[in-house]
Amino acid sequence: MLSKMLSPEMARSSADTAKRTEKNEILESKENKGESEKGKHDTKKNKSSSRTANPNWQTYKDIVNTSTTQKSPSKRQSTNSDSSYRGKRSAKRKNTSQSIKSMASNVEAKMNLNDMTLTKHVAMDCEMVGIGDGTESMLARVSIVNRHGACIYDKYVKPRETVQDYRTPVSGIRPHHLQNGEDFHVVQKEVADILQGKILVGHALKNDLAVLFLSHPKRHLRDTSRYNLFRSVSKGNTPSLKKLAGELLGIDIQGGEHNSVEDARTAMQLYVLYKDHWESDIYRR
Repeated sequence: MLSKMLSPEMARSSADTAKRTEKNEILESKENKGESEKGKHDTKKNKSSSRTANPNWQTYKDIVNTSTTQKSPSKRQSTNSDSSYRGKRSAKRKNTSQSIKSMASNVEAKMNLNDMTLTKHVAMDCEMVGIGDGTESMLARVSIVNRHGACIYDKYVKPRETVQDYRTPVSGIRPHHLQNGEDFHVVQKEVADILQGKILVGHALKNDLAVLFLSHPKRHLRDTSRYNLFRSVSKGNTPSLKKLAGELLGIDIQGGEHNSVEDARTAMQLYVLYKDHWESDIYRR
């Protein structure tokens, strides 16, 4: 195919026309691009204006800024919080004790250690030693006090089996105590005679009666470890006699070796102070 031949003048004219056309296209392209950029800027500006004008958007920004700038509690603040919590727990325990104390009888549990009368109410406590593998218990001492706290019976008991553990740090029992002790069967009968028809007070009486191989009518038992009012001192758990004495009587016992006379007397004091409330509870059952 043959190409069409042009004269030099026509060729120059055609070239000029082509250049002008190309230049115009470049200018138009730049103008279109500028308008496009301007349009984007206007759109962005309109969006920003719309957000600023919207009160909900401003509220959202304030919440976000507040949450991001809020500092976590310092260690010091955390410590203060823990201290406050412990203080509240301590105050709660104190309030519980105060609430229980308010139920005590108006008559003080005054003890008259010289009055040896055998009263209707008696309190008993036993000390034990370990036999067998050391975990089984055998009677070593039994003490009984009357309503006035006077000791009306206190005897050590000869061992019927080989003692594996005297448990001296707790029981206070030593070999010579048992060597000079009374025969078990004599002690058992004497204690049974004293308890006959009496209201028996004590702490964890089940254990004491078990080592004596005795029973006692349930309706005549007043066990300070099982009384619901006293259990509230330990949040429903079984309270120790030491804890009850400290919280409700304000006395410190069992600082070292236990003394069965002192423990029996403490149980009697607790009973006498709360006797009215305790007996009323039993009557309502």
